[in-house]
Amino acid sequence: MPENNPSSPSIPRPQVLTEKALAALERFSHIEAVSGIALLIAAIAALAWANSSFAGSYEHLWHTKIFISFGDATVSQSLHFFVNDGLMTIFFLVVGAEIRHEIHDGALASLKMALLPMGAALGGVLVPALIYIAINHGTEASDGWAVPTATDIAFAVGVLALLGKSIPGGVRVLLLALAIIDDIVAILIIAVFYTSNLDYMGIAIASGGMLMILMFQRMGVGKMAPYVLPGAIIWYGLLKTGVHPTLAGVLLGLLSPVRSMPMTERPLDIIQRNFHELLDRFSSNDTPDQSVTKPLKEILQAQREMLSPVQRIQATLHPWVAFGIMPLFALANAGVSFTGADLANALSQQVFIAVMLALVVGKPLGVIFASYLLVKFKWCEFPTGVSWFGIVLVGLLAGIGFTMSIFIASLAFDDAALLAASKLSVLCASSVAAVLGLSWVWIRRLPKREQPEENSE
Repeated sequence: MPENNPSSPSIPRPQVLTEKALAALERFSHIEAVSGIALLIAAIAALAWANSSFAGSYEHLWHTKIFISFGDATVSQSLHFFVNDGLMTIFFLVVGAEIRHEIHDGALASLKMALLPMGAALGGVLVPALIYIAINHGTEASDGWAVPTATDIAFAVGVLALLGKSIPGGVRVLLLALAIIDDIVAILIIAVFYTSNLDYMGIAIASGGMLMILMFQRMGVGKMAPYVLPGAIIWYGLLKTGVHPTLAGVLLGLLSPVRSMPMTERPLDIIQRNFHELLDRFSSNDTPDQSVTKPLKEILQAQREMLSPVQRIQATLHPWVAFGIMPLFALANAGVSFTGADLANALSQQVFIAVMLALVVGKPLGVIFASYLLVKFKWCEFPTGVSWFGIVLVGLLAGIGFTMSIFIASLAFDDAALLAASKLSVLCASSVAAVLGLSWVWIRRLPKREQPEENSE
């Protein structure tokens, strides 16, 4: 009978529709512009919510206490803490894995390849910081100098993706490398300048977690799940140390191997051998089910090892970070009350203006000027497909601070009014930078569109 035949082609229509929907959703999730749009929607929703008649529920939600108990030990923190200090660790894990991958086999693999993005990124950090310090030097707001130094990878690359395939691939690689170096600098800034007095017991705990990771790697533990425990130990150790605990994600990413686990055979050979073995076993009707367990297990292990741990981290976690964690972070942190920002206050005004100028003007100036010096003195050359047009575009899009800038602002300011003013300025500056980047490309394309009309005359 057909229903007893495992090879029956009859598949329920709901299953077919579900598979098609999931396949479309997976393709949709890999479009870079979509993650930027998701981030933008979450930020707009947070702003609208925080300035609506339901603003009280917004504050109440993120200050809701969550209790986690382990025997007699109880952890009590706000939902905002679990988003910013917990879930964002996974975001930093993906960042750390991207840095590790780029250093091993990417835009940062050699000094010659990395020199231009490194110089451009450092220029894009120094100039905005100097602009901010010049405006707020000697005031209570001076601690926020690092807010306009970072570039948001997802948002900036998402905006670039909106411009389509007309933008050379070299420009995208340059922007991605610059944003990654920006993140490295931001991570160092957080570790050095936004860390309280160190608790050496926390350092010992975090070191124990890192040793456990190295031990697991030597033992050939290839699955991601066992690494949750040492990751949690590192997170707790950094929290106890006084360093921001999300940096545990960066350490995990940097410790991730760039090569697959050593195996006696190539993964493809293992898959092929076990596949033929399964065909032989399934051809016999009296084969017990348990006999296929070993070859199936070997196929799954070989399939896993087709990608290095660094690549698996990015492939597995990127959709969750892009469409879950980062929008949730934006929803939790972008809800700035316009009245709470109090721009009538002189110091809040200074913070707002400083961050706006630093991101919108300082970032492009720093990137372009540093690139000019590197090329003029022949220390490096433009990558294939990159011209001054591309350098200006990268500089403009580097002004999109968003996630990392808001994150640093939450560390830099204790004063609620200054924090609100800095967040609002980051949102405004990032929006302006995105519009300027899109406009720059549109202006460059305009003469090309008008050219045929001129020729026809």
